[in-house]
Amino acid sequence: MNAARTDGADILPPETEDLLQGLSSDPFAILGRHPAGRNDIIRAFCPDARAVRLVVIRPRSAPVERVMRLVDERGLYVGTVPAGARYRLKIGWADTWEETEDPYSFGLLLGDLDLHLLTQGRHQDIDRVMGAQAMEIDGVAGVRFAVWAPNAYRVSVIGDFNVWDGRRHPMRLRHAAGIWEVFIPRIGPGERYKYEILDANRRLQPPKADPIALSAEMPPATASVVADPTPFVWNDDAWMATRQERQGPSAPLSIYEVHLASWRRPDGDPQGILHWGQLEQTLIPYVVDLGFSHIELMPIMEHPFDGSWGYQTLGLYAPSARFGTPAQFAHFVDECHRAGLGVILDWVPAHFPADVHGLARFDGTCLYEHEDKREGFHPDWHTLIYNFGRHEIRGFLIGSALTWLRRYHVDGLRVDAVASMLYRDYSRAEGEWIANVHGGRENLEAIAFLRDLNLTVAELCPTAIMVAEESTAWPGVSQPVADGGLGFSYKWNMGWMHDTLQYMSRDPLWRRYHHSEIMFGLYYAFSEHFILPLSHDEVVHGKGALIARMPGDEWRRHAGLRAYYAFMWAHPGKKLLFMGGEFAQPHEWQSDGQLAWYMLDYPFARGVQVLVRDLNRLYATHAALHRADATYHGFAWIIGDDTDNAVFAWLRMAPDVPPVLVVCNMTPVPRPDYRIGVPWAGWWRELLNTDAQDYEGSGVGNGGGVMAQDQRSHGYPHSCVLTLPPLAVLYLTPEGG
Repeated sequence: MNAARTDGADILPPETEDLLQGLSSDPFAILGRHPAGRNDIIRAFCPDARAVRLVVIRPRSAPVERVMRLVDERGLYVGTVPAGARYRLKIGWADTWEETEDPYSFGLLLGDLDLHLLTQGRHQDIDRVMGAQAMEIDGVAGVRFAVWAPNAYRVSVIGDFNVWDGRRHPMRLRHAAGIWEVFIPRIGPGERYKYEILDANRRLQPPKADPIALSAEMPPATASVVADPTPFVWNDDAWMATRQERQGPSAPLSIYEVHLASWRRPDGDPQGILHWGQLEQTLIPYVVDLGFSHIELMPIMEHPFDGSWGYQTLGLYAPSARFGTPAQFAHFVDECHRAGLGVILDWVPAHFPADVHGLARFDGTCLYEHEDKREGFHPDWHTLIYNFGRHEIRGFLIGSALTWLRRYHVDGLRVDAVASMLYRDYSRAEGEWIANVHGGRENLEAIAFLRDLNLTVAELCPTAIMVAEESTAWPGVSQPVADGGLGFSYKWNMGWMHDTLQYMSRDPLWRRYHHSEIMFGLYYAFSEHFILPLSHDEVVHGKGALIARMPGDEWRRHAGLRAYYAFMWAHPGKKLLFMGGEFAQPHEWQSDGQLAWYMLDYPFARGVQVLVRDLNRLYATHAALHRADATYHGFAWIIGDDTDNAVFAWLRMAPDVPPVLVVCNMTPVPRPDYRIGVPWAGWWRELLNTDAQDYEGSGVGNGGGVMAQDQRSHGYPHSCVLTLPPLAVLYLTPEGG
């Protein structure tokens, strides 16, 4: 080092050597402003600079430049300014000069209340406090960075703005919360960045993406991106004002599930992906025309591996760059709402991938996950499991949910893999799991998290819905937390899906022996608020397409699928259909391809599509099919015991509206003169016949309806004598219905 000066400017703190070696855990103790009587000492660490000057700001005259002395060849510069004077740094690089405010001249950035709420997992605006926030501080534009890494020895921000040099912008540790912070002036939206972390033993970790980044660069690149803070201007007030009635238990909720990349590829580009603007022009009108009330997007949060379909998420706060910018995603949601279409996002809080740039061993320790693999490693997906027992982890996950619901006006979240969260022994053999404090298999911490999540959403986003993909008999999934439930709005009815799809895949000759597969779902249909899912999981991993599961020749397969859809739309529970199912996609879904749109050139496929459109229309316009969905008062069996003919009949009802009579003939044999009891006399109009020629059926039917006779049957005072078409479902309603 150069010889010390008598003004004390060259007397360096003992921690300086650590700073020069890139090991400083307290850079603010060395760098920035330090009072020294009538002058303030300014220190700046600018590795590889050729010169550094101080630009002293004077109130009533032009700024004055002062040369800073290089006191260590590794890049440490020292200078002085009058006590309290404002200053900037003017840094000479190899081919340019950079003038900027000193990052180490700014005081504490996060408030004590913010830190307290973050440590308690109770902060309701994590997306506006943590991560990279473009803002002004003391009139200076820049970006405030904040990241949780309590076990790190040193954390730095690295990016294009400092040539990815971790020595340049080490952060300040707020010890009470384990959060590191720094404000970097004169950078802004669009900057790429990561965090460079030294663990507690000063070992350099792989550069880490920001866990709370609001934007990220296009995969396979892995850097985070500073997001534009400009608020989106929403035009969906009318939708938001009526959202509660559009998606509550009595609403006609009909969901079209989509994997965006493979729904449709850009013309001439089999590997291309439609961006949000293109999806506004294609996907939205298509779904609206089919009459669905909502679209559910498989995970669009940032994820490194396309083959995971988004379910191995690392950027829980960032819309994937594959489809465009965050603002373009907001515009897509806005356009959905303006078109009368709700948006549900698949959301994955159960686990995360172990990619080195992500959350795994984030600060050199198992911070987000468990150390013990019996708790922290998922054997099915080879992913890591969040440590739900940590306040900060619960806050991180709830903050993500609130970001999508509030920042992007998303109407609901479908929470993936809830069953894997509820049980400590999920998919584990004896000896491969750790019991809870009571010796049981229930994951008490995950249960507490889910309840906290749903209570928070209910408080802050009361008209949004939360949907559980839960495949076990866990009680009260969609019951209020106050009543001992988990607090979800809806639960996927996986048992109904499995039983009924298995029934429809059987040869009609043998269906008489498996009557219970249709009947059983009604025993528990009102124990939860259910969604009936025919999702992507039913058309992958060798299961084949839905149409391929139907037995028989081409006519019978399409007739069977039409009957199955009409049975589903008339069954208690909301509806979900995966893309391609609406036109009998002929082959198993391939995420690297696109839907078989060419099938719409064929009459059978078009017939299924027309039927789905009509089912959605009838479901929405006939209140009996949806208004009492969540109560047994909305359903009454008429025929549930005709095993020989595989015929089922029931009424869907709701107060003050005409009922809908549903009759299913699950064999390819027409059944004339079939008597069915009904509660009212008069004309019963045929609303739907899945064997109609409009759907490419055989056209067997009842000429638009039948007159009820004054003859008792099935416990009712009147009855209709119907012709039951082969492999078909009829809907009828009293005249005026």
